[in-house]
Amino acid sequence: MPELPEVEVTRLSFADRIAGATILAVRMGKALRWPLGIDPRLLEGRRILQVRRRGKYLLLDLDEGLLLLHLGMSGSLNFSPTQPEPGPHTHFDMETTRGALRLNDPRRFGAVVYAPAEDSSVARKLLGALGVEPLEAGFGAEAFHAGLRKRNAAVKQVLLAGDIVVGVGNIYASEALFLARIRPTTRASRIGRARSDRLHAAIREVLARAVAKGGSTLRDFSSAQGESGYFQLEAMVYDREGLPCRICGTAIKAIRQGQRSTFYCPHCQK
Repeated sequence: MPELPEVEVTRLSFADRIAGATILAVRMGKALRWPLGIDPRLLEGRRILQVRRRGKYLLLDLDEGLLLLHLGMSGSLNFSPTQPEPGPHTHFDMETTRGALRLNDPRRFGAVVYAPAEDSSVARKLLGALGVEPLEAGFGAEAFHAGLRKRNAAVKQVLLAGDIVVGVGNIYASEALFLARIRPTTRASRIGRARSDRLHAAIREVLARAVAKGGSTLRDFSSAQGESGYFQLEAMVYDREGLPCRICGTAIKAIRQGQRSTFYCPHCQK
């Protein structure tokens, strides 16, 4: 699943190029997770002001309303001057005066949803429960620790929940916990301020580095320009079960938490 760095990389790869474009036509393919919520023809003539990100959602601000895009488990966006004929996994095509934006999604868990405003019920349903953005100034160490202290679940699961801090998905939760030297099964409420501060810093460092590396391409992720990511090549623990820890040489272990694989070093992460 594309995580926050992949979504941010996707945004950066086409946001400047599409800003200011006028929508000429919108074509919907097979149904996605949620309906568009508007007749596609009513989007024609609207201007795209900017592209933002909230968690794993891309927000295309229009001169009237906005579009919320989610890549789901396997979705990818491509923006280019022209697009080939749509294939069986093409579910959204938007032609603009600056190029064509296309969503391909083999598993159809992605979404494109129209909302009349960001404070409308449609947008609040999708965005209202999201935590603070980890790469923005509002992600404070003190508030983060206070949030952890209220949760008795394993810290890895608390990070994935997204209500304390948004967008720390499976790959980057494992990596941040390794960098902070915290075992992923540790109850969040038992993490003291010093370790919480290490984790807070590790989250910011890991996510920023992943964005700089173009995200992680484990299967078929690519940016809206078709470029792959390379963060996975320098991962410390993720998907390295049985391989030696890059720090101490101990074999990396893998466990299942909430139906997701978690990777950690039993020596470095106490």
